[in-house]
Amino acid sequence: MRGHVPFDAILAAAAAAGEATRLRLLALLAEAELTVSELVAILGQSQPRISRHLKLLVEAGLVERHREGAWVFFRIAQMGPVAGFACDFIARLSPSDPHLTADRARLAGVRQTRADQAARYFAAQAANWDEVRAMHVPEERVEAAIRKAIGAGPVHALLDLGTGTGRMLELLGPLAARAVGVDQSPHMLSVARVRIERAGLRNVQMRQGDIYAMPVEPDFYDLAIMHQVLHYLDDPLRAIREAARALRPGGRLLIVDFAPHGEETLRAAHAHRRLGFAAGEVAGFMAAAGLDLIAKDDLAPDRCEANKLTVSLWLGRDRRVIADPLPLTAREVA
Repeated sequence: MRGHVPFDAILAAAAAAGEATRLRLLALLAEAELTVSELVAILGQSQPRISRHLKLLVEAGLVERHREGAWVFFRIAQMGPVAGFACDFIARLSPSDPHLTADRARLAGVRQTRADQAARYFAAQAANWDEVRAMHVPEERVEAAIRKAIGAGPVHALLDLGTGTGRMLELLGPLAARAVGVDQSPHMLSVARVRIERAGLRNVQMRQGDIYAMPVEPDFYDLAIMHQVLHYLDDPLRAIREAARALRPGGRLLIVDFAPHGEETLRAAHAHRRLGFAAGEVAGFMAAAGLDLIAKDDLAPDRCEANKLTVSLWLGRDRRVIADPLPLTAREVA
């Protein structure tokens, strides 16, 4: 655990963790975000009992909770003075303990149920996504350009707005100490969760929320990305301002979207509000949100990609000066 922690906080955390069911809960929540009903199924205990244990863990700062529509998800704490306490506890547990082995086996069943549900939804939507992807330059070129734009350096906190299937989190999550994906659709978040679990990324969390009023910390993220999201929005400037609100001083926002085009089928069949964005338009949005445009790239189709749409990348930086040189992982417990 990093940094110094008040005596009372350590005492409360130790008391909360020092009970068999709560220790099993911590071990499970270190593996995945889970609902009360999923934890009930895994542990075979009543819903009121599990809820009481979770309440104690949340109050002690060992577990975080967030609401997603009618569901509430729990996960081992990522922030706060005792955020590392539970992880230190769990790391010392024997992986061959029979209680934990049985819990992990039942967790695998919960994950399979999620995967089956996500697969059904994805199968229903895949034709639409494949049709749109086929209209622009190959994804491999786009993802290579994204990696080039953000560089290979570490990211302390990553925010993916309109995360959809979670591909950007899968691509960039390994660079980040912490990553959060936000989407309005619970169905899309279920697809994203399965993708992230299969990638083995335990530093990634999902949040259901409105892109115009995101349920995330302000002045916190050093990289935010909006990948093929802006063209769905009635008010792109408002969304960019909300993204900028989440950035720490000097943080960066990467927007990936279409250059101007005339494919009316995207508006009629796929609910696109805008048929692409001009370079100056996005630069103006960024300036109005307090960001400086620091890089621009256009991925135009080459000769063997005739009639494909151009994908553009805009990279903006928060113009405030970074006053605190410490990385977020150190500042969180300061």
